[in-house]
Amino acid sequence: MKLVANNKKARHDYFIEETYEAGIELTGTEIKSVRQGKVSIKESYARIRNGEVFILGMNISPYEQGNRFNVDPVRPRRLLLHKREIRKLIGYQTLDGLTLVPLRMYINDRGRAKVELAVARGKKNYDKRHDIAKRDAERRMQQARRK
Repeated sequence: MKLVANNKKARHDYFIEETYEAGIELTGTEIKSVRQGKVSIKESYARIRNGEVFILGMNISPYEQGNRFNVDPVRPRRLLLHKREIRKLIGYQTLDGLTLVPLRMYINDRGRAKVELAVARGKKNYDKRHDIAKRDAERRMQQARRK
């Protein structure tokens, strides 16, 4: 498995409820750019339209040798999930405060591009401060053990 893009900010800004692995529908030049690692998922999110899941705001830079075959870098891309998973996501989306956020994008052993999609609940500022304080305390304990 080759990690292409990671969304560290999502784990900082959201509580992760559940994760799903989804395939992604790409064109030929897009997959070439993905293999080169020219992907950004920092500002992206997913929406459900007409029983299909789309990822919006994901930036895949145009492939240099793609010329006229290149497509819009931030176009909506369809995610490939099983129907029962989509139904479950629709149920989550009707609940207040839940959103669909991509955590990471990778290429699996068979050469397929995959996105790890999370059902997430937004954190408040005091939750973020609490997490930072907890991390600092753990770091200090690790340093004290080493001495």
